[in-house]
Amino acid sequence: MKSKRAIRESVWTRLQEHKLARFPFPIKNRIPNFKGAEAAVELLRQQSFYQKATNLKCNPDSPQLPLRLQALKDGKMVFMAVPRLREEKCFICLDPHKIDSDDYRKASSIKGAFDFGHPVTPQNMPVIDLISAGSVAVRRDGARIGKGGGYSDLEFAIGRELGIITNKSVIISTVHDEQVVDESWEIQPYDIPLDHIITPTQVIKCKSPHMRPQGIYWDLLKPEMKESIPILTSVSDKKY
Repeated sequence: MKSKRAIRESVWTRLQEHKLARFPFPIKNRIPNFKGAEAAVELLRQQSFYQKATNLKCNPDSPQLPLRLQALKDGKMVFMAVPRLREEKCFICLDPHKIDSDDYRKASSIKGAFDFGHPVTPQNMPVIDLISAGSVAVRRDGARIGKGGGYSDLEFAIGRELGIITNKSVIISTVHDEQVVDESWEIQPYDIPLDHIITPTQVIKCKSPHMRPQGIYWDLLKPEMKESIPILTSVSDKKY
């Protein structure tokens, strides 16, 4: 069994050596912006769960920009997490009906999302149909490894606590084929399992061996997160 850190390092190195990554550089300590992200989105668009989805939650990472853009073009509401959840209104709502179609590309970027979208608290979000979780490495059974910050897992946990993420919410990750690995690593209770992995060449339906987190595991939460993420206070107050 390998450490998550060792697997991240291996994937980052492999993508660099094979020239499969693109700006921003360096890709180390990032969700890598892989070549073929647009092709992965085209495969995703062919899936019935994407076509049925109305509300999409997406990370702000660069490789998810093509998905944010395409979702707007397809008339879906996009909720992008504020980096590091540093605001009380920790999601940006991008409503394709309130943005000129000529501005969709700008709105899909991190900066553009703040310019064209409006901030919302999770309490004011609708139920999420589709979740796109940025990944450094994924396994065919649905296990994933992010860049190590824990924010995707926490966004999911907050959504579960507030009821905007349900058992019917579909969880996917778009990655390069070289990010699909066979190694084993320790699964934590708060780790998000994937339902589908989408690469530029294939759609992998996952049969996850571990359960979805049911909410926030407060005793496992990093102390620095408790201090720096405002929304946790109101979620905690609601719970207790």
